Amino acid sequence: MKRSSWSARRPAAAVAILILLCAVPAQAASDPWSRVRMGPDFWKTWGDGKAELAAYDLTFPRYGEPRHGTAVTIFIPEVFSRTLQVKADPGKHPDTDLVPVMKFNLVQDFPTGIYDYNLMTSAFTTLSPEEGRPAGAPLKVSFSGQEWCGQVFAELLFDAASIRMESRSYFDGEADRSGRLDYPADGMSEDALLSWARGFAAPRLAPGERREVPMLTSLAFARMHHQPLAWRKATLSRAAGPSRVTVPAGSFEADVYRVAIEGGRSWTFHVERTAPFRVIRWESSDGEKGELLRSARLAYWKMNGKGKESALTGLGLRPRGARMP
Repeated sequence: MKRSSWSARRPAAAVAILILLCAVPAQAASDPWSRVRMGPDFWKTWGDGKAELAAYDLTFPRYGEPRHGTAVTIFIPEVFSRTLQVKADPGKHPDTDLVPVMKFNLVQDFPTGIYDYNLMTSAFTTLSPEEGRPAGAPLKVSFSGQEWCGQVFAELLFDAASIRMESRSYFDGEADRSGRLDYPADGMSEDALLSWARGFAAPRLAPGERREVPMLTSLAFARMHHQPLAWRKATLSRAAGPSRVTVPAGSFEADVYRVAIEGGRSWTFHVERTAPFRVIRWESSDGEKGELLRSARLAYWKMNGKGKESALTGLGLRPRGARMP
């Protein structure tokens, strides 16, 4: 996968300039990075042109049993084309079409008897205020699932006042669908909660704060359980003080964030208290759980040659074997 210079740009030497430019109105800024509203410390972590990869020990409920596998999260800032809703190649789009985003990919793999499930969710949240919504609003969410019975895919594109929806499925009764969904003020996507817990998606909570927001059903949950998408009331909360959590990666002081979705699942996220604010553990009321194994900052798109799979050991993972499905 070839990376554009938008993602590889190193703003570390120009952090002071970027901080000043943050005060410039979006329409006057020629560089999309100058519109980032994540604070001056953001670039100390995210200005190296690399992605953060984190591996987790995964428990995932399927067919009435807890399944054990692995999950990998990938976070990296990118520049999106607002009109195409894809990563923008440099020089190809007008400045007014460019939106700085945080890309979050979640890859989940687990066995169910003779065959595996391979799931991937992508959630893109804005790093600048866009179309009357604050920084951290969802811009695009997609999900795909593969297992030996068939494939499913769904995508949400968030416009100013509504959401474009497309879905494809192997299963009868939900094969090909498209349409629009309402997009209420302060609406959140359940699929972006791992971004939200880290402060990349709105709203940010102070210690001890609670807030109610509309929450859109996870694409992954809807497709895996063959249910329609729906907006539900969700209560977000942050614990007043930290707690200590122990996972395979070690013991951490963590802030605790919780989400209770009316008529849906509840979530708990333990987030380390210092940069880069990784999610140390997450768990849901239906039995899903992820516990951090290791993480690294890597230019992973350059690591697709033979022999590069050895870097997986640095994430606590094993390379796939020769006769694995």
